[in-house]
Parts: sequence; structure tokens; C-alpha cells
Amino acid sequence: MNAEVVISCAQLTKRFGEAVALDNFDLEVARGTILGLLGPSGSGKTTALRLIAGFDTPDGGSVSISGRQVVGPGVWVPPEQRRVGMVFQDYALFPHLDVAANVGFGIPDKELRGPRVSEILDMVGLGDLSHRMPHELSGGEQQRVALARALAPKPDVILLDEPFSNLDAPQRERVRREVRTILVEARATAIFVTHDQEEALSISDQVAIMRRGRVLQTASPDEVYHRPVDCWVARFLGEGETMPGVAAGATVETVIGTFKLAEPADGEVEVIIRPEAVRLIADPRGLSRVVEREFYGHDQLVTLELPDGRQLLSRTPTTPLFTPGDRVTVEVDEVLAFEAHEH
Repeated sequence: MNAEVVISCAQLTKRFGEAVALDNFDLEVARGTILGLLGPSGSGKTTALRLIAGFDTPDGGSVSISGRQVVGPGVWVPPEQRRVGMVFQDYALFPHLDVAANVGFGIPDKELRGPRVSEILDMVGLGDLSHRMPHELSGGEQQRVALARALAPKPDVILLDEPFSNLDAPQRERVRREVRTILVEARATAIFVTHDQEEALSISDQVAIMRRGRVLQTASPDEVYHRPVDCWVARFLGEGETMPGVAAGATVETVIGTFKLAEPADGEVEVIIRPEAVRLIADPRGLSRVVEREFYGHDQLVTLELPDGRQLLSRTPTTPLFTPGDRVTVEVDEVLAFEAHEH
């Protein structure tokens, strides 16, 4: 990275008995970056966060924050001295303290505490709720209090562990937009853990994809989605039909046709066709048939049966509106291809 690196993890390993939680975990986060740490359950995301925060000790490797090593061979800096703010999955607000006291808890200087609490509560839009108790707040408001408390001591790093998992779907979308706005306004360097692909892609400046204790790819949301490093990442990040193919430069031949490739390739490959790359043309003489349709308002997800019996998904606008039984002609704009037999 060209920008200043604030969080640097090198070859972190962590085992719990026979289970390997982290396996040579490497990660760098530049100043002012919001990074989404994304992976399936059990991939080591929360373990990585806890090692950065200092809640657990690694079996090997090192962590540096703002150029200062906080854990490594012969080095251990306790959590309270790492300048890290933490937002827990359940928010962990003190039930006996009002909003202002919760937010000011981590500010040791009493003279600075009041002005800083007022400043940060205004930033998160809770200035008029400073005397409310946690149980009097909505889930989204509790989330913002937890974030304000983490930001109040002006830490070098903010860590968020599944921060939106306790919210219902409509709240979750709104609150994650609010949280991103707050983090950007605060110029925070942040890592948030999630297993929700949409969440990671929508809120992050960078996304790190984890599997089996390792980071497979770190890049911008559009790059990890459109140029995944391997077939597993491509499948994990989105829907798609997988089939064998033979690539020759910019095109690939499959059992259902020859298509343009997003990236040139040669030889035997695994092909992934994303639903949004599949265009449908209503055609009574079309060779493919609509077998199912899910309507989402802004678009529709159509399941097709191709002439050879294979099924394919298409995500299209709601005009025209397809219904089961419709005949269609299928066109594919572009596909992804990866080395065959990749696991």
C-alpha cells in the first residue's frame, strides 16, 4: 500500500486445541480505510479481530498499530494501551449508565470528557438523547451509542464485530449507511467483521475475503466481485451457474454456447455465469423456458431451463415481467473463468 499503514498483521496463527482458527493470517489496512473482513462462519474473522484488540494472544506472528508493534516475539501490549476502540455484536452498553456516561466512560480526563461527549453525540446524531438509558433506545440508537463510545477516546483503530446482526432487515440497511457516514466523517480507520456479502460490499472501501484462517484476496468491493482471485471467491461473493469450458484468449466455449471472458484465459476452465450477465428476450419461439420468478420490486430473479435441461439464473429489470412458462432467447454478456479443478 502507498498510504500509511495503520493496521499490520503478519503471519498470525491461532489454534484452539486441534482447531486452527488463523493460519498465517496477513492483513494491512491504510489510514482512513473502512475494511470489511468477510468470510463464512468459522473462517477466523472474529479471532483476527480479538488478536488485534488484544483480547486473545496468538500462537505466532505479529500485530502493529500505527507503526508500533503491539504483539510479536517478546512483545505484548495490553488492550487498554493499544488505542483501539471496539464495537461488540451485542453493543455491551452499561445498563446502569445513561447515554452520555456510556460514551464518556473511556475518556480519563474529566475536563475533556464533557465537551468530547457532546461533540461525538452530535456527530452520531444523538445529542438530544444524552440522558436516556440504554433500554429506552431503539436497536439502531444503541448501535450509534456503542460506536460513539468507541470513537470518543480518539483511537487509532475502530473494530466492529458483526455490528448489524442484531437489527432487523429494514433497520440494518439504514443503520449501516449511518455508520459508514459517521466513520468517514470521523476519518476513522476501521475493520468490521461480517459474513454478509451485501453488507461488506456496500459499506467497505476495501474487502478482505477469508477462508480457513487465511486472507485470500484484499481489494475494492468492485474488484473482488468482478475480478475474484479464484473460483471459490467468485462463488462465495455471488450467485452463478458453474460449468466446464475451454478458453481461447478472450472467449470460452461451453455446453450452452461461446461467451466473452471478463479476463483472457486459455485451456480447460471452470466458468461462472453471474445472473446479472444473463439477458432475456421474450420470444415465443425461444429455446429456453422460464420455470420460476422471484419479484423484488427493483428487479426480478428468473430461473430458466435451457434446451439441455440445465438451469440458469437471470437477474433482470421488471420490464418485461416474466412468468413461469414464458419462452425466451438467452444472451450472456460476459462470464468469469478459472483454472479447472480449483478448490
